[in-house]
Amino acid sequence: MKLPLSFYQRNDVVNISRELLGKYLFTCINGETTGGYIVETEAYNGVIDRASHAFGNRLTPRTKIMYEHGGVAYVYLCYGIHEMFNVVTSTEGEPHAVLIRAIHPTDGIDIMLHRRKMDKLKRTITSGPGSVAQALGISRQINAISLQSDALWIEERGLIIPDDQIAAVPRVGVGYAKEDATLPYRFFVKGDEYVSKPNK
Repeated sequence: MKLPLSFYQRNDVVNISRELLGKYLFTCINGETTGGYIVETEAYNGVIDRASHAFGNRLTPRTKIMYEHGGVAYVYLCYGIHEMFNVVTSTEGEPHAVLIRAIHPTDGIDIMLHRRKMDKLKRTITSGPGSVAQALGISRQINAISLQSDALWIEERGLIIPDDQIAAVPRVGVGYAKEDATLPYRFFVKGDEYVSKPNK
């Protein structure tokens, strides 16, 4: 069952980021379905978060999707190389987002291998946000798409990750965010091989 819009449209991006662990992320691109369950996320807390693209009410052609109602995709290009998939949360005008950093692949693995140009399954297939997007065929062409669509969606399948198996640590690569760089807004499933490094 697809997560309802009410799941995303809450003003608590940190809690939503944690709750997304164990939810199943799917795409159906050109008739090919791929996906797996989410094992690593990062929360970005809008205009007050120095690590967020929307810090200080920054509104640009790239960030405008963050100001839409929760339950849509925010896909951007990082370092001119990697597509990055984020889930927009909260209400319209409140630019919260969750970066999906890793999934444990379960469906369409052969398709993901082809997209990642890999000949066998390795942890790196969906470890790290750029790898997730590439493996699932997510690109800026579907930026702003609804997560209620049949091209990109997240499901609840009853997988519960116990609290003692979840790590809450600082985010990756946001040293520029000063004191906000130390906030424990990155969540991952302890011991899952697909979680990106550092993962201890």
